[in-house]
Amino acid sequence: MNADAAKQLATALAIGFGAIGPGIGIGIIGGKAVEALGRNPDAESSIRTNMILAIAFAEAVSIYALVVALILKFV
Repeated sequence: MNADAAKQLATALAIGFGAIGPGIGIGIIGGKAVEALGRNPDAESSIRTNMILAIAFAEAVSIYALVVALILKFV
């Protein structure tokens, strides 16, 4: 395996593994938020605020993985 192929493989693995965790996490967050809304519809604004905040934190992890993948690709 030459260096260019290894670099491309490392880039693909970095973004692949780095995006799978946040993707699963966002799905769990959304599912639990819908369950909470079904149980207590009056708390919609509080649930929505906390859900958006949690999704933003999970998405930040995916962005870090993207940055690492871009660094691997272009350096």
